[in-house]
Amino acid sequence: MGLSLTIDQGNTRTKVVVWDGNTPVREEVYTPLTPDALRPLLDQYPIDKAIASSVAIPVDEVSRFLADEAGINLIELRPGMATPLKVDYATPSTLGVDRLAAAVGAAALHPGKELLVVDAGTAVTYDRVTARGHYVGGNIAPGVGMRLRALNNYTARLPLVSSRGETRLWGNTTETALRSGAVNGVVAEIAYYRSRLPHGAVTVITGGWGREIASKLDFETDYQEVLVNCGLNSILNYHQLILSILSQNENK
Repeated sequence: MGLSLTIDQGNTRTKVVVWDGNTPVREEVYTPLTPDALRPLLDQYPIDKAIASSVAIPVDEVSRFLADEAGINLIELRPGMATPLKVDYATPSTLGVDRLAAAVGAAALHPGKELLVVDAGTAVTYDRVTARGHYVGGNIAPGVGMRLRALNNYTARLPLVSSRGETRLWGNTTETALRSGAVNGVVAEIAYYRSRLPHGAVTVITGGWGREIASKLDFETDYQEVLVNCGLNSILNYHQLILSILSQNENK
């Protein structure tokens, strides 16, 4: 039986994971993702199915490459596509596919749990999944880097400071005050949203800032480097199951 390929194309990086069932066997990050970059994976692993989500440009070039090179039909996750979660979002056509995939991934890792799903990247998203498997929705806020750039762009005298460096609880210079305000602001938002969920809710964090943000929280979290890819793999397996059931029914 072949392996699965998942592609999470974000605003700045693309995370690619090869899966054997629900087990990741190879993880790569590309900036940018190109057909040539994927060729070694196809040479090394017997991949027979693939799925992608993109918050940037469509993955048309990669899709054509996979079809021509290995005969693989790449599924692109789109709003409204069937997933293991019931989506209660009022405007599902506008729901970001990365948010949905992250929620599915968190639910696959913590079935039957109330979840706060945080993706701390260019933007920060906070999403809720109920213990009964309903994606309720969530909120979107500026990420750490975006907050720092906004403070520089929309004020007369505040400098642009690096998002990486000393981060105090209380900044004692303009630089540390700006950085600490941006980073600790996200930390405080996560703590607030968690406080609004039922007791026992699990907080799952991903994204470029996920590990550092998780280290600053005073409660246990589950940091997942490839959460969106995990959700994509779960959605791909879900679709394979549906196709198998339909095929069995047709053969009866």
